[in-house]
Amino acid sequence: MELAVGAFVAAGLAALFVLAMQVSNITAFQQSEGYTVEAYFQNVGGLRERAPVRMGGVQIGRVSAITLDAQRFEARVALTIDQRYDDLPSDTAASIRTSGLLGEQYVSLEPGGMPDALAEGDEITLTRSALVLEDIVGQFLYNQSGEGE
Repeated sequence: MELAVGAFVAAGLAALFVLAMQVSNITAFQQSEGYTVEAYFQNVGGLRERAPVRMGGVQIGRVSAITLDAQRFEARVALTIDQRYDDLPSDTAASIRTSGLLGEQYVSLEPGGMPDALAEGDEITLTRSALVLEDIVGQFLYNQSGEGE
């Protein structure tokens, strides 16, 4: 009986560990080959490394690094795209979006129409920064207080 309870507890802890790894986006056990492209944003909001890169709602890669470019004074975001998607047009646009109202942030890609494809080290030039909820609320409150005067 004690052995069965011990095995049940061990199985429960293992399941909890796997669930925690999936929820936290830790990719230590998920190595995927791909190519890296860069995008520059004025504001990345709460975007984090290992955040998903999606196109049409389907995950096609991950954010591999976020740094500040000292010359441009913008956030440089390195995106690692899965090798299966090596034919993305060179004029693909990138925007930072949020899953749901208060969900995690991710990079959304929208394909362009150019015949040549993105390659290792290329830059995505068409970008749209994250919408910061505090800025939107501040603008709304400021505009509301200005109407009464």
